[in-house]
Amino acid sequence: MAIADIARKLEDSFNRRGTVKRVEKGWRPSIIGFTGYGSVTSLHVLGRVVMADPNSKSLFKPLRLPPSAHTVLGTVQEAFEQAQKLSDTAQRGWRQFFTTQVGFLPVTIRAGNKVISTKTDRSGYIDVLVLDHGLEPGWHEVTIEAAAAEPIIAKVLIVRPEARRGMVSDIDDTVMITWLPRMVLAAWNSWVRHTNTRKPVPGMAKFYRELLDDAPDAPVFYLSTGAWNTLPTLDIFLTLNGFPTGPLLLTDWGPTPTSVFRSGQEHKKTQLRNLIITFPDIEWYLIGDDGQHDPLIFDELAREHPRHIAGIAIRQLNPVEQVLSHGMTEAIEDRRSVDDEARHGVPIIYGADGYELLSSLNDQNNRPQTPKN
Repeated sequence: MAIADIARKLEDSFNRRGTVKRVEKGWRPSIIGFTGYGSVTSLHVLGRVVMADPNSKSLFKPLRLPPSAHTVLGTVQEAFEQAQKLSDTAQRGWRQFFTTQVGFLPVTIRAGNKVISTKTDRSGYIDVLVLDHGLEPGWHEVTIEAAAAEPIIAKVLIVRPEARRGMVSDIDDTVMITWLPRMVLAAWNSWVRHTNTRKPVPGMAKFYRELLDDAPDAPVFYLSTGAWNTLPTLDIFLTLNGFPTGPLLLTDWGPTPTSVFRSGQEHKKTQLRNLIITFPDIEWYLIGDDGQHDPLIFDELAREHPRHIAGIAIRQLNPVEQVLSHGMTEAIEDRRSVDDEARHGVPIIYGADGYELLSSLNDQNNRPQTPKN
């Protein structure tokens, strides 16, 4: 039997025993709604079901941003103030990982004019594609119901058909400074640190705002190899530090049919291709860092779909950050912007922070562009 099979069986056994014990203590399934996204024709509804004590506050609900965090600019200050209150009182995040997920539980999704019946996957996740939902562009609420659980409302973003630009950003080392070895980064960020102690990369929020200044309809997505358990505190971090609002596309750390742990690279590649399929008329800005494999992933996507990529921006980590990220003082992938642009025609800029990236962007806008293939 493969190691991945053993790991999967152990995880399933742990969850079954944990569910039984918690039911005996009076616990019930609790639904966590993630931020979904889609077009006017199709919608991804995302969430998870875990066991929770009905006599205490949910581990996630107190940390979720209010609906005003996802609306128009007139309510941004309200969202900021609410996020600050939540951050000031946020419990340490280690409890987020000590959960018992509820697999194969019957679930009902009510989105627009559609009602979809499905089940959670073996890890308790909900990822449902709703077609012809009838929702107009903008932020909406959908209802997620599950057996023996209280229904919840989840936010979803319907992108305007007129949108022609969008942005996908990495999180760790791209918008958030970590200063920790990659091997302990997730545990530290999720189990120990408070939300208000995480530090943004200088100038990055300003860079994002100016990058999208002439594209008010542009959707923004945050793509990370971090686990879904970290979503509430990451959501608050982005709002508190002035980053554009958008869905977070995270992953699960658990075993897969072929591996003990999920591949972060494959997760990013899959989600990027999903966005291209869902929004075929949008050109994407891809933002990442050179501490891991973002340059290679972005280059590969640009070569496959040059007409769907508007530009690539890579934050360059300093030698200390490189060592913490992967153990060497130099980037994993060599800087090959000239060769890359010659291959696929997608402009690439580099910078140590948002201010340098913005300066590079302005310089690039003032020089002739290489046509895309």
